[in-house]
Amino acid sequence: MPRVWIPPLMRDLTGGRAQVEVPGRTVRELIAELERRYPGTQVRLCRGDRLAPDLAVAVDGRLSRLGMFQPLEQDSEVRFLPAIEGG
Repeated sequence: MPRVWIPPLMRDLTGGRAQVEVPGRTVRELIAELERRYPGTQVRLCRGDRLAPDLAVAVDGRLSRLGMFQPLEQDSEVRFLPAIEGG
């Protein structure tokens, strides 16, 4: 089951847990399951049906360009990170 690293500012939703395991074949499914188990998660991660513009998602150590559509494996590690803009 994919492992999700919970950002410090969201740990109030997970009872202080820094990581949780939830099923999902894509980032979108994973977020839906996070919301089911930890209400309030989706509103912090998403704007409508997209990731919040100030967030990026890394899967297995690589930033994803596919966002919500990024496929996940059973042993994937997922991290939501502040988006960094270059100049």
